Parts: sequence; C-alpha cells; structure tokens
Amino acid sequence: MGLLEGLNPSQKEAVCTTEGPVLVVAGAGSGKTRVLTHRIAYLLEEKGVDPGSILAITFTNKAAGEMKERLQALVGPASRWLWVSTFHAACVRILRQEIAPLGYRSNFVIYDTADQLSLLKSCLKGLDLDDKKFPPKSILHAISNAKNRLWGPERLAREADNLFLDKAAEVYRRYQIRLKELNGLDFDDLLMLTVELFRQHDKVLRYYQHKFRYILVDEYQDTNHAQYVLIRQLASEHRNLCVVGDPDQSIYGWRGANLQNILNFEEDYPEARVIKLEQNYRSTKIILTAANQVISYNSDRKPKALWTENPQGKPLLMVTGETEHHEAGFVAGEIYRQTQGAGRSYKDFAVLYRTNAQSRVFEEAFIRSGIPY
Repeated sequence: MGLLEGLNPSQKEAVCTTEGPVLVVAGAGSGKTRVLTHRIAYLLEEKGVDPGSILAITFTNKAAGEMKERLQALVGPASRWLWVSTFHAACVRILRQEIAPLGYRSNFVIYDTADQLSLLKSCLKGLDLDDKKFPPKSILHAISNAKNRLWGPERLAREADNLFLDKAAEVYRRYQIRLKELNGLDFDDLLMLTVELFRQHDKVLRYYQHKFRYILVDEYQDTNHAQYVLIRQLASEHRNLCVVGDPDQSIYGWRGANLQNILNFEEDYPEARVIKLEQNYRSTKIILTAANQVISYNSDRKPKALWTENPQGKPLLMVTGETEHHEAGFVAGEIYRQTQGAGRSYKDFAVLYRTNAQSRVFEEAFIRSGIPY
C-alpha cells in the first residue's frame, strides 16, 4: 500500500488508527508532519472520508502551507476541500459566516498590534490614565492573557490583585466596547468569540461538530486554554481527535500555553490511544543521548527515549565560562579558528541564546574579531 511505504511501525500505527481519540507523542525529528499528512491521505483514500469533514490545525501559516503542499502531492484536487489552517484562520472562516448573533457584521476588521495599541492609547486617555504608569504594551499583554483564559473584563476585575490589573480591567472594558463599535476584532478575540459563539448558540456548535468528523491538531503542547476549550467543543460529538505533540518541546508557557492540556489528554479522553514516535531521523546518536539525559530531569513529561539509526557523530563539547564576556570570547575565538584554519565558512555556524538581550555581548565579540554576522 503506497501510503504506508517507508513508514516505521509506530508511524503506521499513528496513520491507521483513525477512530477515537489518539495522542501521538512525537519526539523531535520523528517525522510527525509526514504522519499527519499520510493520516489525512489515509482517511481520504482508504476510509473514503469526505475531505470537507476533516479539520487540521497547525500553529503557523508556514506549517499550514507546507501541509497543504504535501497533501496536494498525496491526494491531488481533493486537498482543496480540506480545512488545513491555523487556529486563528479557522476561527476567521467560522466567524465570517456566523458572527451576526454576537452583534458584529461579517465584514469585521482584524486589528493588528499597531491598531490595538492606537485604540488602547485612546482608551487610556478617555479614562484619564497616565500611559507612563500604565504602558499600553503592558496593558495589552494583560488583556491578551485574560482573553487566552477566556476572561472578560469583569472576570479580570475580580481576579485583579493589584492596582495595575484593576486599571487594566477598566481599560479592557472600554477597549472591547470601542472594538465592537468599530466592528473590529483583535487576534485573541478570534478564538474567544468563537468559543463564546459555540457556548451561546447550540445550533451553530452542533453544525460544526457534525461537520468535522475528524480533527487533527499539531503542536498540542503549545495550546492555551482558549484553544483547548475550542477543540473540546468541536470534538465532543465524534471524538475522532488526533493530537500530535511533545511535552519536552513546550516553549510557549510565557504566552499562555498550558502543558497540562497534553499531559491530561488521557483524563479528558479515557478511551484514548497513545502512540509514541521515538525514532529520530535528524540527529546523531551522541546528540540524542545527551538530549535524553538532560530532558529526563523534567518532571512534567510523557516518558520516552529517542533513538536513531544515524551515525554516532562527533563528541559534544561543553564549556562553562566564568563570565558572559568569557563565554562570548570563546565562541568568537572558536569560530575564527575554524574559519581560518579548518576551511569552514561563517555560514556554517549558528549561535543560539535564551533572550535577545544576550546577543549584545556576542555581537561585541564578533566585531572585535572581525567576524561578519
């Protein structure tokens, strides 16, 4: 069977287990995108599923575009009828059709960050609040966090435990009124209002529950509360929900991602099948050994052990600098040594750092060493 050729046993199981809730714990480099696209193709070609009844959610437009391209290659014109998009794009599509009961027109405008800040500044001015004491970006962050938790202004006011959040709730209330008057939605509204629409209008919810017989969600470890609730709403009828993710790769807690969504999947869906993709196709054995050892100290995770048939690879080197300047000097010196003596190109090197503020000391070291970056 062509769709299953080249897949390892775990990948085949993830592709062919189509009914009921499925959690695919996909380690880094384990071919999860291939599994997702082949699973959709399997539903279409082997199970005869209507492409319009499949919803596949990714986290970025780039990932959605890549998935669409792969599906076009696998199933041809049928791919045009699939819903393959980000959470926000799927919500826009639903709201354009269904938003009227919430008091908005279907031609609503989606506000970007610049639009939001401009509107927030006018709200602050209208409430006679000093934007030095209450910076618009910080207020916007507080409002965004509230919306990701599906909190309206009243709930934020109740939960506020300091003056800043108390005032943020006031601004939030006025901000939402002005948005509605302007027939505008911000990015967080797209999710929150879709959830609200489904909660308040059961007929609309039932339509989409019935429509989406099969739902797939990528990067499930990065979902926030609003996204979690939305998926629960849509999947509650057919329960053919396949989520793919890896708690070990959760990096968006700072923007509201809730790791418990993936860790508690089997509590939400007791009949769930758990499939682990542990064969890595990207890294060397040495890198995987080190990664497995480091991540094993995490307590909130789904146990797994990545392995590979790739070569052993070169040894890893760990250097502990006495200061950040010593660290940057070592990196610059190593790059200079290898480009001058080992025939390597500058483009062969990458420097990763945890925060943007940490880049400066490396840039200074590169400038001193004459290293372009």
